[in-house]
Amino acid sequence: MSTTICQVMGFLVSLLGVGGSIMATAMDTWSTQDLYDNPVTAVFQYQGLWRSCVRQSSGFTECRPYFTILGLPAMFQAVRALMIVGIVLGILGLLVCIFALKCIRIGSMEDTAKANMTLTSGIMFIIAGLCAITGVSVFANMLVTNFWMSTTNMFQGMQNVQNRYTFGSALFVGWVAGGLALVGGIMMCLACKGLIPEESRYKAVSYNASGRNISYRTGPYKGSGYEADPKTRKGVGYEEAPRSEDGRRSYPSKYDYV
Repeated sequence: MSTTICQVMGFLVSLLGVGGSIMATAMDTWSTQDLYDNPVTAVFQYQGLWRSCVRQSSGFTECRPYFTILGLPAMFQAVRALMIVGIVLGILGLLVCIFALKCIRIGSMEDTAKANMTLTSGIMFIIAGLCAITGVSVFANMLVTNFWMSTTNMFQGMQNVQNRYTFGSALFVGWVAGGLALVGGIMMCLACKGLIPEESRYKAVSYNASGRNISYRTGPYKGSGYEADPKTRKGVGYEEAPRSEDGRRSYPSKYDYV
């Protein structure tokens, strides 16, 4: 029961994380104009990954998409790629996780297959969360660097008017979404352990001899083993040679046959 709860909770948390990543990627408030020195302004600017917007004091808002790809900074394009990869992996993980839920039976799927699918979806959620967190952190680092460079130029009198940008709401949404996807992936990996059947965890393999036990008897040494028994050598026309007084056999010579 606890395994099912952990699996379902991991799925729901990952679903929130993936949805938050999609929302953060589509938002236009990744960077907003800093109003610290000029709180009252007629124009308020903010930017996203896909377009930049200007909102006037009258309430009219105009957004303009980025019509170029090669003209954008390399780090900016890297952030786009990380967010897209995280969203794709998250959606694929959700599809795999739906079929891996223990409370859903599809055909004769075994628990071992569900455990493997659960582990796969968990790894996808972890990678998706890391992609979202990394992409948002890289963009935040870009904002911090540009902010302090603009502040230094303003204090040195190099530029009288300089628009500085600070963190927008999309960054916090992306951080939270990446954390949720990461936590959901860890929960899915923990639920995978409970789905593995007990007999497959401690599966022992016994080896039995395929042949019969053969016992060999040892006996006294009887020659080289290649000589035939003297009794078996007797045949037709075979006569044993007579023995002499000292016990030796005497064989006829060639002169005896003359």
